[in-house]
Amino acid sequence: MADGQSTPDQEALSKIDTTVPHSARIWNYWMGGKDNYEVDRTAGDAYRAMAPNIETMARASRGYLIRTVTFVAGELGIRQFLDIGTGLPTYDNTHQVAQRVAPESRIVYVDNDPLVLRHAQALLTSTPEGVTDYIDADLHEPEKIIEAASRILDFNKPVALMLMGILGHIQDYEEAKSIVRRLQAALPSGSYFVHYDSTDTDAALKEAQQGYDDTGAIPYVLRSPAQISAYYEGLELLEPGIVSCPLWRPETGTSPEPTDVHGGVALKP
Repeated sequence: MADGQSTPDQEALSKIDTTVPHSARIWNYWMGGKDNYEVDRTAGDAYRAMAPNIETMARASRGYLIRTVTFVAGELGIRQFLDIGTGLPTYDNTHQVAQRVAPESRIVYVDNDPLVLRHAQALLTSTPEGVTDYIDADLHEPEKIIEAASRILDFNKPVALMLMGILGHIQDYEEAKSIVRRLQAALPSGSYFVHYDSTDTDAALKEAQQGYDDTGAIPYVLRSPAQISAYYEGLELLEPGIVSCPLWRPETGTSPEPTDVHGGVALKP
């Protein structure tokens, strides 16, 4: 390596701003992870003080991911997953769940956070039969995401498009809907849309989110259930529809309580 030439890891590290909290790192903190900084823990604690249910929401969201991916890979037989807005790896990430069901599954993760890029090596583990890859790309540019993902995924065959807790970061609602439509348009018939986002149905959560947004971090927009439902227009919703995530096909013998994060799984006809 030439003198003064930085490695990709060093370049990623140089882009990490540890003076402003970041949602991926705060989510990691709430999930019990170690990939966060003091500024994230401080913001996470302040958020939790105002909305004590937030850790329950975080864990419910991960449980929902596990159930939906297990269902899509198992009962629905999907072998290709495009997971946009990956976040930091914690436990039972998409590739681990999918390849546990079907080792030949192919997973493409997409994120543009430098800390996630630094941890790409952890995300890239795969079964010998399958493929796991990572794309450094921006949700604001869906066509570039599809173009890059097509090097790994075959868009002539069904794909599970996953947008898990990421659309709130698109501040303009019309743009968020446009991005969803453009991504869905690239999917062949027989593909599935798997999604969740937090809702604006709790006053304490709204207040806590505003406090977080005021720190200078990238804002997250809480939206109404009706706004979230619009992401599924033109698709065929699977039972039980768009519901609070703990209520989506819960494990047998459990009695989950609803929380302020809603999602669903839908088929592209």
